[in-house]
Amino acid sequence: MISHPAAGPGVIRPAVQRWRLVITIQPEDADSGRGVRQVAWEAGLRECGLPIAGLDADPPRPRTMAAAPLAASIRGDAELVDVWLVERVPRWRVREALDRVMPPGQALLDVFDVWLGEAPLPGRVIASVYRVELPAGLDIAAIRAATEAMLAAPALRRERRKGEGSVAYDLRPFIETLEMGAVTGAGTVDLRLTLRHDPERGIGRPDEVIAELGDRLGSRPTPVVIARERLVLGPERVAPATTPGKGSRREGPRVTAAR
Repeated sequence: MISHPAAGPGVIRPAVQRWRLVITIQPEDADSGRGVRQVAWEAGLRECGLPIAGLDADPPRPRTMAAAPLAASIRGDAELVDVWLVERVPRWRVREALDRVMPPGQALLDVFDVWLGEAPLPGRVIASVYRVELPAGLDIAAIRAATEAMLAAPALRRERRKGEGSVAYDLRPFIETLEMGAVTGAGTVDLRLTLRHDPERGIGRPDEVIAELGDRLGSRPTPVVIARERLVLGPERVAPATTPGKGSRREGPRVTAAR
């Protein structure tokens, strides 16, 4: 157990170390309440024994930040979360402490000591890479033709629900890559998507790409699996969408989108 030296009444201790966690997240059961995992995650951080920033606040709230929201129905294979500490702690101890308190459906893959002054993680995410497994029995040639047509189209006009109504947007600027993989022995087909994040106009979502594909096929396929394989961080850049829809400087995994 790591000690938490008192900082004095009403004094909130500043963070001196920032850890980037790489975690897997399984899809949530539709019957589980929204926010259940977040509550379990924060409870685990309070109980793990690490000197996490924010625990001396009133009320105590662990200082942590996820890179990008993940829909409950989507599996996350390498999600990124930053956690701040008020004391410097070695890597092995961070891993050991967090391994014990990961919520059900989540697992810790790795941890990285990142520069304390780095920009907030959400602002560094420029794209997400997804794998979508389509069910067996679909017309492979039709899927290939539809994906090629989507990439060749100058615009993909769609509508997105917003509150009680909807808003028109162009899906095409959010699609960086859209590739069809080989057909598996079970007859399923993999699609790999790199979808852009835009700080002003939102992010590309895999369900919107599947909806567009379904419109072109005449029937919307129900994916067997949707998984976000990784997040793309700057300073590598993809072109922005034009319409809606003191610690170590070692950083976590940085990946670039396929082009």
